[in-house]
Amino acid sequence: MRILITNDDGIDAPGLRWLTRATVRAGYDVVVAAPLTEASGSSAAITAVEQDGRIVVQHREITGVKKVPTYAVAASPAFIVLLALRGAFGEVPTLVLSGINRGANAGAAVVHSGTVGATLTASHAGLHGLAVSLDVLSAVMASTASGGAAIAELDKTDDEKRHWEAAAALAVKLLPVATHTPPGTVLNLNVPDLHLDGIRGLVRARLAHFGQAQMSIAEAGDGYVHTVVQASDEELEDGTDLAALAAGYAVVTPIRAPAEATDVRLNLEGIQFQSPSF
Repeated sequence: MRILITNDDGIDAPGLRWLTRATVRAGYDVVVAAPLTEASGSSAAITAVEQDGRIVVQHREITGVKKVPTYAVAASPAFIVLLALRGAFGEVPTLVLSGINRGANAGAAVVHSGTVGATLTASHAGLHGLAVSLDVLSAVMASTASGGAAIAELDKTDDEKRHWEAAAALAVKLLPVATHTPPGTVLNLNVPDLHLDGIRGLVRARLAHFGQAQMSIAEAGDGYVHTVVQASDEELEDGTDLAALAAGYAVVTPIRAPAEATDVRLNLEGIQFQSPSF
């Protein structure tokens, strides 16, 4: 099994480094291809930077890992997955491992996540995927800190002190589980920022109806809009991923790429169709 490791925090992110180390040490065949710069919030966008009609790709190395092909790509995570599926980085992967994201990707907000978007792109192609995120601010903290302080403003200088190793260890343990799910299944894993011994367990939960953060309009004027990102003020729902995180559990949710809603009935009778005239 060949694993493509990517992320949306960029090639130099500590979460990518920890995830790569753990996966390689577990004996898996790995190739790393991650965005040249941060691509958070890119969902499954297909974007890239070109020079002379060519997508920019740089050879890199992951500290502490030897003989693993590593590429910094001037493209979104989902685009990187598409490139990998077409052999851009050698042998085509059979599983996409994305993360470790700095911040939870939970609830309905997964639709905006570049970390999850990469795995959903793989899912659409019939591959397995595992998206991994570290909850650097728990839902409980988010609801009380500074009246809902902007999550985006957390100090990144402490990143090297976070418990990336716990998320990486759980991700590796979940890889055999991921490969024994139906083709196209993605496991979305969120892990509290705690030592492995401090995590209460690993549970399955459904996606919450809201995300951990929400955008609001701070100011709108002539020719501009100023937005802020704040902690969600929604009440936690039992049985959801956000509630499990707040209680100190690591949580996994199986998801799949968007598909036709076969249970929806449409009444199209009486709708007249006329070709436009130019």
